[in-house]
Amino acid sequence: MIEYGSIIMNEKLKEDFEYYINNQDELVKKYNGKFIIIKNKSVIGIYDSEKEAIEKTLINNEMGTFIVQKCEPGTESYSQAYHSRVIFA
Repeated sequence: MIEYGSIIMNEKLKEDFEYYINNQDELVKKYNGKFIIIKNKSVIGIYDSEKEAIEKTLINNEMGTFIVQKCEPGTESYSQAYHSRVIFA
């Protein structure tokens, strides 16, 4: 497990979150205001709500293998990024 700020996550989810951070400007241009699913450093889904994002992604993906990130500028949404076997310290 890796600690990122006050959030503890596994290495794979950390890589997916870093992918979001490193590509945030480009992703916001494409998906601003949407909830995106990131898995293996790729966007695999785009949804209007967090609930829909999780429900539809769980059809074909196991919990703990992806992150849900509200795509918007700034850092305010970062705390909403983790919906996959994350432990809050």
